This record gives sequence, structure tokens and C-alpha cells, in this order.
Amino acid sequence: MPDRKTAVITGASSGIGSIYADRLAKRGYDLVLVARRLDRLEGLADKIKKAYGVNVEVLQADLEKDSDVAKVEHLLSTNPAVRVLVNNAGLARLKPLEQAPLQDSLAQIALNITALTRLTHAVLPAFRKLNEGVIINIASVLSIHAWSASAVYSGTKGFVMNFTRGLQDEFANTGVKVQLVNPASTATEIWDNSGIPLSALNQESVMTTENMVDASLAGFDMGETITWPSVADATLWDKYDAARAALFAATQTGKPAPRYNLA
Repeated sequence: MPDRKTAVITGASSGIGSIYADRLAKRGYDLVLVARRLDRLEGLADKIKKAYGVNVEVLQADLEKDSDVAKVEHLLSTNPAVRVLVNNAGLARLKPLEQAPLQDSLAQIALNITALTRLTHAVLPAFRKLNEGVIINIASVLSIHAWSASAVYSGTKGFVMNFTRGLQDEFANTGVKVQLVNPASTATEIWDNSGIPLSALNQESVMTTENMVDASLAGFDMGETITWPSVADATLWDKYDAARAALFAATQTGKPAPRYNLA
């Protein structure tokens, strides 16, 4: 078994992914950085190697493409040193559905859902066998909310939330840890092509990538399974989740609700 442990980070060439790379390297992990832009990856890899003395590999991949996802799947399923997967790569196209090209919707689904699911599938067998590993899935506060411009994006992040919660239940009481992170507006390049420029947002509501990642890792260290980096009152989530559980329990009657007057 390798002495050194490796973290694989998707969408690592900038923004949230690049900060996760820095922070995990600081914690002693070797890295595999995955993204489309090779020049950015190589520049970040050099910077991290000089700063922390860890091993850093880069893997150029466009995770909207099946063949490129397969390259990362192969790495995850064959590299015995991998102990952390950060599913960070994501895409936002914020526009009412009837005004949006179909390809925008399919691209968001391919990256935010399909790639994340495939990479998680690829890494789980080794994590299960070792009874050790960490998966961090980056979702969004829009996992529980939707606007007219975010039907597909919110839908994909809602998938990430429920997918992650199911995994958490599946791997409860094991050494495999799965964290869901729900950032609010964060100062990343995702806004550049989203349809809503970063400059259009209330700047007081925008978190830096450094603060977002540091808060999320602090939440992980505290044992949080679901982290809301910008939410001060943690009981808000507890109340929301309790209401969700109560609503689900109320569905289990096998009978139409009396208000429908079907009797």
C-alpha cells in the first residue's frame, strides 16, 4: 500500500478547484489536477510543488466528453494511492429554458451530473475495499432553490445533493466519508459564460474562493456531512431537513389525501 496519499481534483485549473489543490497539498496530499486548460494546470502544479514539496500530476480532460471522463475513470480505478476525490468541475448556463440552446442544457447535465456520477462510481470500489477515502461533491445553494433562469442548473445541483445524501447513507458507519458542499455566490470564472456576469451580483453576497474552500474544509474537519459555507445559523438547515423528513413520512399512507374528496 502506498505511504503517500493522493487527492484528485476536477476543475482544478482555477477558482474553487485551484484552492482545494493548494489546501490539500498543504495537508500533505500528492495531487492529480484535472481540467481542460493544460497551461493553467501546469502553472498551478509548478507553484504547488515549489510551495509544499508534494508530487503533482496534471491530466488534461474535458469532462463533457465521454472519452475524457474515461481517462479520469481509469486513473481513479487503477491508482492505489488515491484517497480523496473532489468533484468540483461544474458548468452554469443561466437563462430561461425556452430561450436556451438545447446544447447548453445537455452540457450542464453532462458535466454536473454524468461526469460526477461516473467518477464516483470509479473510485468507490477501492474506497470500499480499503474502508478509507473521502469524496467531496461541490453542489450549490441552488440545490434547494430555482429561478426562471436556473431550471437546468438547479436541477443538476439538486441531483448532486440527493446523490450525495444517498451515498452518505450507503457508506454510513464506514471509513468512507462523503461531504456535500453548497456554496452561495462565489467569485469564480463560472460566471464568465453563465449569462449573468459576476459584476451584476450584489458584491456583498459574493464569497472569495479562499474563504469558501477554507470554510468547507473546516466543516469537513468538524464532521459536517453537509456544509453551507455562508450560512451563519446552522439550525436553519436542521429545521429544513427535519421538515423534509416529516413531509416524506407523511407520504407513506397508501391513501389519497382527504382534501381530494375521492371517498
